[in-house]
Amino acid sequence: MTKTLLVILAHPDDEIGCAATIAAHSASGHRVVLVFLAHGEMTEALGPLSAAEVAERRRAHAHESGKILGCEIRFLNYQDTRIHCTPDANYDVAKLIAEVKPDAVLTWGEGWIRGIRHPDHQATGQIVRGAVTLSRIARVVAPQTPHRAAAPIFSLRDKHSPLPAVAIDVSAFVPQAMALGAFYRERIGWPPEEWHQNRLRRAGEDWGVAAAEVFDAYESESGLYRELFDSPVLPPF
Repeated sequence: MTKTLLVILAHPDDEIGCAATIAAHSASGHRVVLVFLAHGEMTEALGPLSAAEVAERRRAHAHESGKILGCEIRFLNYQDTRIHCTPDANYDVAKLIAEVKPDAVLTWGEGWIRGIRHPDHQATGQIVRGAVTLSRIARVVAPQTPHRAAAPIFSLRDKHSPLPAVAIDVSAFVPQAMALGAFYRERIGWPPEEWHQNRLRRAGEDWGVAAAEVFDAYESESGLYRELFDSPVLPPF
């Protein structure tokens, strides 16, 4: 059965942390919608360009990423380094969720280490987690219809996270992840190839497979799965 995975992150290249998982779900015939709240226009990796020019290039990068991973790309127009969890942001994302009607949602989680703790990443996760609940309320999402079906939340995992872990076996999708890494490395100088390979391999070793990506599970059972949809959803209380 075809399902929908909604991935909401802060900036283009954030998807490096879940690229193989996106590719795995796309290859299974599922719809994957990858949304960025901002364009990442504050980076200096592209040289002395204006913020508008950087945003245009990074938007193009994101659409190339979508081609590599086999997913849809969308943007909301929040300002890089100024994403905040506000009622308006919750409403914006709730309406998006009500439109897309995902079967699972993947976003940023709480972070304690460099990179992951970027304030835009933290705020994006907070916005999305609140918006999943608000998307169930008709007067919040009008004229969209509420999305009241189960949409369990997963987030990119920090090594210090106390939450249960869900691992996705991405052994067959390392080439797509590495292709995306090479694409970004040629344009913004990140991610380092060895780091990228080791990240997938070490996570796989922890779960007894060749390669894995691991996420926080907010309402699903911990374990190793082929898809995020396979993780059983726990009772709400």
